[in-house]
Amino acid sequence: MAYIFPVQGVHPSMGENCFIAPNATIVGAVEMGNDCSVWFNAVIRGDVNKIVMGNKVNVQDGAVIHCTYQKTATIISSNVSIGHNAIVHGCVIHENVLVGMGAIIMDNAIIGSNSIIAAGAVVLENTIVEPGSIYAGVPAKKVKNISEALISGEINRIANNYVMYSEWFKNL
Repeated sequence: MAYIFPVQGVHPSMGENCFIAPNATIVGAVEMGNDCSVWFNAVIRGDVNKIVMGNKVNVQDGAVIHCTYQKTATIISSNVSIGHNAIVHGCVIHENVLVGMGAIIMDNAIIGSNSIIAAGAVVLENTIVEPGSIYAGVPAKKVKNISEALISGEINRIANNYVMYSEWFKNL
């Protein structure tokens, strides 16, 4: 059974039709929209500040979402995929974003809509990722503008697939 518990009397809240893997951890001030999924060994720690997630957000296996005490909340808009083993910390991610596997997004970064953060990229503190772009590398830099094909073929496809995948596991 998933570890879902309050911190200092503040309970996580989940929207409708969400899937939480049996070994995921969600604690404290976490607000999750509809059709979200939190996968195996993922951790969402709203213990020191709040974490707000829109609709159709998937937090894949081993990913960590956290924030900074009395400084930075983490805000994730709708239709966002957080890849396996990614770290999302004290930042804002706008809608229609793919965060690649093993990527790190640090405090006060702002990720614009319709963007991809490449696998293994490190988005440094205070970085502003332009909407409609792909950022890669360490530290992450813009490598190109994103095409409509990537928005529908990758960002939307992956978010929609994770809603489908979650249905497979709902009766665990």
